[in-house]
Amino acid sequence: MKQNYAFLDENSKKEIRRKTLKAIAIPGYQVPFASRELPIARGWGTGGLQLTLSLVGQSDVLKVIDQGADESVNAVNIRKLIQDTTCVPDTIHTSEATLIQSRHRVPEVPLEPYQILVLQVPLPEPLRPVEPSERITKQLHADREYSGAWLRLFEQIMKYGSITDDADYPVLVNGRYVMAPSPIPRFDNPKLDDNDGLILLGAGREKKIYAIPPYTKVSSLAFDDHPFEVESFDDVSCRESGLTGVYMDELVDDETGETYYVTNDTSYMLEQLNKAGSVR
Repeated sequence: MKQNYAFLDENSKKEIRRKTLKAIAIPGYQVPFASRELPIARGWGTGGLQLTLSLVGQSDVLKVIDQGADESVNAVNIRKLIQDTTCVPDTIHTSEATLIQSRHRVPEVPLEPYQILVLQVPLPEPLRPVEPSERITKQLHADREYSGAWLRLFEQIMKYGSITDDADYPVLVNGRYVMAPSPIPRFDNPKLDDNDGLILLGAGREKKIYAIPPYTKVSSLAFDDHPFEVESFDDVSCRESGLTGVYMDELVDDETGETYYVTNDTSYMLEQLNKAGSVR
């Protein structure tokens, strides 16, 4: 059976690229697009996958991550679909990839100017928790009326003493649009600011594309007396590699019942372990 290069037909890829260019031209603005059917269910990364399929060229090197891992079922299946329909080479090394599709993490290795990071997004609308109407949220964005987002954070402080959003923490892009950065941990929010690479975000179920172009100002919403803070791993180190200062998974040893930590970005951890004079 004859199959299109990168699965999608050329007109579909052209339309997605046009919407992507608009998203890049208006940082943080959600651009509607005609989300296509793919051989994976909506809600499992179809937005990011459509972006990747519309952009991938024969000279690209592909990396796919799911929650920091290159070998999860979701990452393997998405990578296999892209490779089966394009034959592009893949890598687990962030620095070698030109096109990186990720679910819920920004890699530990900083992006380079030649790289594109595609983030899969389940819920692109940062105002949805306070406003269910799509028509009204579009008007609020147009009016730059974000008091609902600020009020939601303020209510968390009043109720819990601090802001409790651990992932998908809202950010202000280029001083204009409040944006949902996909469910990346707060630890990754600072990596979005003034980044060398292009970051694209795609929500297939919600039919939205938005972007953070290189060297764009991105700031996390916070108050003067409750500044933005990332998850702290200052007092712990990775049990496998000894790494510190990276985002880690908290796990429990089945035999001893002790809590331990492991670097979430598995490829970064392997690179450090394989270096001569490893941290261990």
